[in-house]
Amino acid sequence: MSTLKNKVQLIGNVGQEPIVTNLENGKKVVRLSLATNENYKNSNGEKQTNTNWHNIVAWGKTADIIEKYVSKGKEIAIDGKLTSHSYEDKEGVKRYVTEVIVNEILLLGNTK
Repeated sequence: MSTLKNKVQLIGNVGQEPIVTNLENGKKVVRLSLATNENYKNSNGEKQTNTNWHNIVAWGKTADIIEKYVSKGKEIAIDGKLTSHSYEDKEGVKRYVTEVIVNEILLLGNTK
């Protein structure tokens, strides 16, 4: 059961071109947004879609795969874990961020 602790699996579409950062220590990190959609019918029987946006972060070889094969609009599946942190913005307001750190990625549909 310990493998189920803090586990996230998402399938969605990339909302922006991935942002690749090469760090001074030689490591690579990629950040992107992922949209997941939930479809349901309202009380009038009309189809509705609820879209949620997720902040995705990938490191190392996974970052290499995303840099090479993933672009805006691409459908992907990810497996990872949730992390949260806070920071103060330029105006001194405390901001909270929740991100999904990717362990594995599956490319769905056609590649570039």
